[in-house]
Amino acid sequence: MNVLFVADPLEAFKIYKDTTFSMMRELARRGHKLAACEPSDISWKSGGVVTATVREVTLTGDKDRWFTEDATPRRALKDFDAVVMRKDPPFDSEYFYATHLLEQAEREGAKVFNKPRTLRDHPEKLAIMEFPQFVSPTLVTRDGAQVRQFHAEHGDIILKPLDGMGGMGIFRVKGDALNLGSIIETLNKDGAETIMVQRFVPEITQGDKRILVIGGKPVPYSLARIPQGTEVRGNLAAGGKGVAQPLTDDDRRIAEAIGPVLAARGLLLVGLDVIGSCLTEINVTSPTCFQEITDQSGFDVPAMFVDALEAALAA
Repeated sequence: MNVLFVADPLEAFKIYKDTTFSMMRELARRGHKLAACEPSDISWKSGGVVTATVREVTLTGDKDRWFTEDATPRRALKDFDAVVMRKDPPFDSEYFYATHLLEQAEREGAKVFNKPRTLRDHPEKLAIMEFPQFVSPTLVTRDGAQVRQFHAEHGDIILKPLDGMGGMGIFRVKGDALNLGSIIETLNKDGAETIMVQRFVPEITQGDKRILVIGGKPVPYSLARIPQGTEVRGNLAAGGKGVAQPLTDDDRRIAEAIGPVLAARGLLLVGLDVIGSCLTEINVTSPTCFQEITDQSGFDVPAMFVDALEAALAA
């Protein structure tokens, strides 16, 4: 099997924790061929097919120089057995255009994971609104007056931008409403941008759990990302501590309800974020935490992913 990864620059990978690297390593262990490109390497000329300048990659096993590459001419994406879209957020205009190019490659015969159209249809924060039975009281709005009313009703709230990542731009406002007006203005740009507001879930002290769902089935361990010090955010990028732990009954109930629905739409890999028993985000662009869960629990997450990828290609 020949697999193309559409990802960030290989030179930027931190291989001791990078999920895409762990996927590559497991594929190579099974004898599959690897290639990589960035979204900027993909193009489509009228009358032709979608192509990319790719790097044919061989893993070395050396942590300092972890790959070698062979120069190749442009190749059609449809000529690969699988194309794995692993470009990290933000989901900006260029990411959006990349999904259109990948969707055209699909029409030409490429098999792309996660499915490009489904990536566009599932903005990672808004996607939770489809499953209200699992969600803390939530408001999506541009209207500052609605935010104030929501705060008056719930007293302790979280405000966040819809396009944030890694915990960026997240604010907590308690019952005293300190700085609420300024935070609203900062996030919604005086009504120009839509934001999300949620009732604060106090179980964040026990961790913001990342639950991986692969091929519609949950990995049996989550990674609880626990805020440190006075920080309210558990994101690893914001200094949270990652602790692998078995799924709770609530975790499994959420994952088993949502996983098959999203898998049927072409999402081979999903990362559900859960605080307590509340779903807070559905990550579909580039879910992570493979290595942290594997290293701490002993459960081989990359192997489960490659099993699911091989099964999807054989279907």
